[in-house]
Amino acid sequence: MMKVGIIRCQQTEDMCQGNTDFKVASTGRMAFAETGPVEITGFVSCGGCPGKRAVARAKMMSDRGAEAIVLASCISKGNPVGMPCPNFSEMREAIRKKVGENILIIGWTH
Repeated sequence: MMKVGIIRCQQTEDMCQGNTDFKVASTGRMAFAETGPVEITGFVSCGGCPGKRAVARAKMMSDRGAEAIVLASCISKGNPVGMPCPNFSEMREAIRKKVGENILIIGWTH
């Protein structure tokens, strides 16, 4: 079973406890349809705008065994408030550079 670390938007923490992220990850649905069920080894926030802390947090999770870093749908799609993060692309690319090519980057959850 693949081990993943999920990074969520700090701005939506008080509106979403991550239930759907955990559910789709454990059942291998939606963003995890290709990987199958995964084990969540870390669930952290981006650290707040503009998301610079997400890079160090992604590296920490990969160093501790995460084989993929997932940017939750609150970042990429704006769930549940309908406002995607304007820093999503830059955050994703900075994480990719920091963790290396052997770590899968998944840009959404549900």
